Amino acid sequence: MPDPDLIIRTGSEKHLSNFLPWQSIYSELAFTDTKWPDFSQKELNAILEDFTYCERRHGR
Repeated sequence: MPDPDLIIRTGSEKHLSNFLPWQSIYSELAFTDTKWPDFSQKELNAILEDFTYCERRHGR
């Protein structure tokens, strides 16, 4: 399985709690105050749209 390109953290937490510590080094992170049951397709689409404009340098 490849390393994740994007990690979305819901529920207003601003940390990853040791979630995939080595695999997430070059991942883009998105944080939202929305709790998981209320997370909508509209919010996901907005995060993905922002992600498409990220310049991925992978540590370079």
